[in-house]
Amino acid sequence: MIRAMGDIPISLSATQVLSKIKQACDKRKEAFKNINVRLVAVSKTKPKSAIIEAYNCGLRYFGENYVSYTINSCSVNELSEKSHDPEVIEKCPDIKWHFIGRVQKKQINKLLATRNLSIWETVDSQVVADLANGSLERNFAGKKVSVMVQVNTSDEPSKSAVMQSQNKAGIEPENVNNLVEHIISKCPHLELVGLMTIGSINHSLGEGLNPDFERLEKCKQEVCRKFDFDADKFELSMGMSSDFETAILMGSSNVRVGSTIFGQREYKK
Repeated sequence: MIRAMGDIPISLSATQVLSKIKQACDKRKEAFKNINVRLVAVSKTKPKSAIIEAYNCGLRYFGENYVSYTINSCSVNELSEKSHDPEVIEKCPDIKWHFIGRVQKKQINKLLATRNLSIWETVDSQVVADLANGSLERNFAGKKVSVMVQVNTSDEPSKSAVMQSQNKAGIEPENVNNLVEHIISKCPHLELVGLMTIGSINHSLGEGLNPDFERLEKCKQEVCRKFDFDADKFELSMGMSSDFETAILMGSSNVRVGSTIFGQREYKK
């Protein structure tokens, strides 16, 4: 049995997160009552044994930040390797992968080859959308991939260089409609299913409503109105370990929880 937070096993921490999600759903205002919430267990840097244990607890959606990376001159195929691992395939037949990080152009083909890729959450430009659509057309006949548009909802700098880089990822809110229209009209191999944001760490640790989440929900309203999407089905991916309950109260349908389930991560140097 793998321990997550201190002496808490993954099975217990996962159960606690699911319970908090249900409690938050019960407290939502009427406008959000029909929105289902998906838990994405962020398994980046974690071994397949932890993923298998979480899967056995009932979790089905797992998020990864890296397709592959190099550390100490060694190549690590994170999502690519995990999704094609024979033991994961055998023991987790219904697993669904979410890609929630930034990808280099040269890695797009490898990302799209992910087994059971459910949603690519971080499409943030027409260039990336076109490259993904072109790759699917050339290399993956008949395959269509669900994507979200990543929105930069906060201009506030972070104390962490890593988080600051992530916070700056995403298209500006005023340009969201243009990217949405481009994906709908020019990228037939991509299916737009929602919007995603990371938000600032300061707002996630604050009290009360999160202005980053308010901004993303406003973007959703504008997109649904302009492009006639069903607001109950068009997704918002927002909320992580520190703020997923607030995100649910503010309309999130997809929360990305990692350290609360698996424990602290070991980041690449």
